Amino acid sequence: MSLLRSFKETLKPCCNSSSFSQPSLSQQPPLPSVINQRKPPKSSLSRQLQRLEHDYLPSTQECHFGNPKFSLPQLKNDAHMHGQQDDDDHQEEAEEEEVKEFGRAELGRVQFEDTGPYEPLVLSSDGEFPIIQVPAYINCRLLAHQREGVKFLYMLYKSNHGGILGDDMGLGKTIQTIAFLAAVYGKDEEYGDSRVLKENQLGQKGPVLIICPTSVICNWKCEFSRWAPFNVSLYHGSSCELILEKLQANGVEVLVTSFDTFRIHGNLLSEIKWEIVVVDEAHRLKNEKSKFYSACLEIKTRRRIGLTGTIMQNKIMELFNLFDWAAPGSLGTREHFREFYDEPLKHGQRATAPERFVRVAGERKQHLVAVLHKYMLRRTKEETIGQLMLGKEDNVVFCAMSELQKRVYQRMLQLPDVQCLINKDLPCSCGSPLAQVECCKRIVPKGIIWPYLHRGSPEGCDSCPFCLVLPCLVKLQQISNHLELIKPNPRDEPDKQRKDAEFASAVFGPDIDIVGGNAPSKSFMDLSDTRYCGKMRALEKLMSSWALMGDKILLFSYSVRCSLYQPELVDLD
Repeated sequence: MSLLRSFKETLKPCCNSSSFSQPSLSQQPPLPSVINQRKPPKSSLSRQLQRLEHDYLPSTQECHFGNPKFSLPQLKNDAHMHGQQDDDDHQEEAEEEEVKEFGRAELGRVQFEDTGPYEPLVLSSDGEFPIIQVPAYINCRLLAHQREGVKFLYMLYKSNHGGILGDDMGLGKTIQTIAFLAAVYGKDEEYGDSRVLKENQLGQKGPVLIICPTSVICNWKCEFSRWAPFNVSLYHGSSCELILEKLQANGVEVLVTSFDTFRIHGNLLSEIKWEIVVVDEAHRLKNEKSKFYSACLEIKTRRRIGLTGTIMQNKIMELFNLFDWAAPGSLGTREHFREFYDEPLKHGQRATAPERFVRVAGERKQHLVAVLHKYMLRRTKEETIGQLMLGKEDNVVFCAMSELQKRVYQRMLQLPDVQCLINKDLPCSCGSPLAQVECCKRIVPKGIIWPYLHRGSPEGCDSCPFCLVLPCLVKLQQISNHLELIKPNPRDEPDKQRKDAEFASAVFGPDIDIVGGNAPSKSFMDLSDTRYCGKMRALEKLMSSWALMGDKILLFSYSVRCSLYQPELVDLD
């Protein structure tokens, strides 16, 4: 494991018991035994697919599976599989009997409705006045790790500096933030406290600014309405001017805006004296040269809170940018950080690094982690709610491409760019004893991908033709995921859009009319057409089954563009 990966792993269990006087999560008493420990009946996704109709399921030839039904790959011989089939049938019958007797296991309902005591969570020290506390109607609904997170946020607030709440996704960073704000703003009454708003209007506390992705603006407002009676306004769209006037008249306690809106109107919002600023998905602050980062630096408050489950992505300097915004000066100057941390860690992770470099890098890594713990709280699902996730199953379903995808995939393999890589070790056609990669076929001027990569450099680069490997793999992956992904992205530069249009025309071939041409489709029916995506054929069947069972479904995708097509399938379903 490289030193950089080791450092990222070290950041994971960042429960800082020294940051505040409360015990760490590992010291918390075990949860009451009232939680249902019975695991839900196991039923793999492949079995669920088998129970469904087979209209859109791939055939035996498509899946390369031994069983004509849609199942996991056949890894054992047929004789063993026949013997195992009887055991599987008995197990399935036993599971069905268990469901009849106990009912379907509703994991989330059993676990997360177990509330705490109906009493406030006091955050202020003994003898401190006024008493700062999380109201009882909020505290009783918090989990143990969320209470620890609220205490951490209040510690930052009391110390008059910012920090990062870096919990894993799903641990309730939004809820912890709202509970903390409810304590600071004295929201002791569940349905509002006009006295508190009046005090805020008199200037005792300024408003709160929350900057988040556009997709979760409404979610923030919804969560506020569910958890605490704040006067929340959305600074987004055509109502910005009216909201700004209301804000200047002290009629807003919490203002929620998007990254893009703040980047544009940051000069207006930065003139306001904010009590607290919260940036959701704070890893967007990793680039110090972006306009968004520059706008956030102008915010007039030291109480800056970042929420992110991805504290560091690639470079350690991104870590500096994030913490230098949240707690300016916490990691020293940029030059000091680069010299004391960045350079030693880079040199120490090299495979050929001397032992002395590795030792120094390890010492600097531990020192950096210790410094970060003062400004960061990081918990994982395993160390917080792992005991609440009994019965969770991870299932991998192998989905065959549709026939249309297969034809496009084969045409991609026939392109000159890919053929150059496939035939790189064959003898060169010019009669030379050298391989093609060492002779005449090192460059691909008649290809589609190669000329774009080497525009302005017709002689190629030192890595040719291996510089084509990653771009070709990306295209093959896009074809396997969804055919719309290989069409031009309207957000790209014109040159790249032209190249992608040429590529799409080449691989679609005679099927180009079926996919609606080489331009991005906006048709509802096209984007939801399961012929474009073999994965969606399986997803369509599974979602239909889960919806009938009343299950909740969360969809995630590694591809941002592919995730935009999933709602079309959901709406159609």
